[in-house]
Amino acid sequence: MKLAKRVEALPPYLFAEISRKIAAKRAEGVDIVTFGIGDPDLPTPRNILDALHQAAEEPVNHRYPESEGLPELRQSISDWYERRFEVRFDPVTETLPLIGSKEGIAHIALCFIDPGDVALVPDPGYPVYEVGTMFAGGTSYRLDCTRESGWKPDLDAIPADVARKAKVLWLNYPNNPTGAVADFDFFERAVAWAKKYDVAILHDNPYCDVAYDGYKPISIFQVPGARDVAVEFNSWSKIYNMTGWRIGMIVGNARMVDALMRVKSNIDSGIPQAIQKMAIEAIYGPQDCIDEHNAIYQRRRDRIVEVLRKCGLEVDTPKASLYVWAKLPAGVTSAEYAARLIDETGVVVTPGRGYGLNGEGYIRLSVTTPDDRLEEGMRRLEAWSAR
Repeated sequence: MKLAKRVEALPPYLFAEISRKIAAKRAEGVDIVTFGIGDPDLPTPRNILDALHQAAEEPVNHRYPESEGLPELRQSISDWYERRFEVRFDPVTETLPLIGSKEGIAHIALCFIDPGDVALVPDPGYPVYEVGTMFAGGTSYRLDCTRESGWKPDLDAIPADVARKAKVLWLNYPNNPTGAVADFDFFERAVAWAKKYDVAILHDNPYCDVAYDGYKPISIFQVPGARDVAVEFNSWSKIYNMTGWRIGMIVGNARMVDALMRVKSNIDSGIPQAIQKMAIEAIYGPQDCIDEHNAIYQRRRDRIVEVLRKCGLEVDTPKASLYVWAKLPAGVTSAEYAARLIDETGVVVTPGRGYGLNGEGYIRLSVTTPDDRLEEGMRRLEAWSAR
């Protein structure tokens, strides 16, 4: 049998490869400490779980859901954006729940990209931006993001012929993998650039409430006129520790939101209604869990930064996200460094090259490792670097 070219062209998914290596080492009896994936170890808050349990007992929630989600869930998304960013969306036309934001990120390329079209993607960046583009038959043009640029692209440096061909511009702040943040001025310039070239901005914002030292990330929709050219992806996963429940959202330009809803209605049957009910509770219920979780993540961030610097790595302390992004010594690749760590210490980190060419020379560590395992991992790293 012959598979489709798009499948043959797929690179191995970064975290699937890491998971396979972890499984192989554990099969050898190695005690693994992983800082790989940004998957919160802290539990979903009790009131949210109680809402799920109650909803699961209701027979109406045992049936197929609607692709567009419950009206009360879309209303809660609108209410949350108004509470958090002082921006309000029409819940019917400008919001849409997703089966995790990753699902929407992958599918939205089908709304914009025809064969031969161009998507502008950050390098380094979340790999799914490029994969979705490839599935739709498009080409990704990588935008250089470096430590010197604050891990932000220089939009004015994009060649005019590329800008005219581009259909979408992917942005992601607070950023994965670098932890970089963007201010109002950057988003304002991005909106103006997108209007000039008639490009849709797809902003990925799942870490907007995972922030430290009093910093408050913003939404692109706090920029006047952003709704003309942009949508924003967000998620309950990182804010409320709900990665396993697979629920996210998209908000913004009504035509763009409707396009994704039309694609989804032909592909999936929506989010289980009991999970939608727990998401509603997350938004309207107590919010003190956010500060409590961030205090734990901040303490872990500080410990990781301290140890990595002792190990001779260069680290800029991140203001937000679940990640610490560290520059390696010259002369070693990120894959080599990560391989040595797992082979010699049993510690797993993510090689930066997996996020693009500009990720080479860096590694990423997540702050979602439980405290006791984090300390064990830090102890091993310190001992290893001192040899």
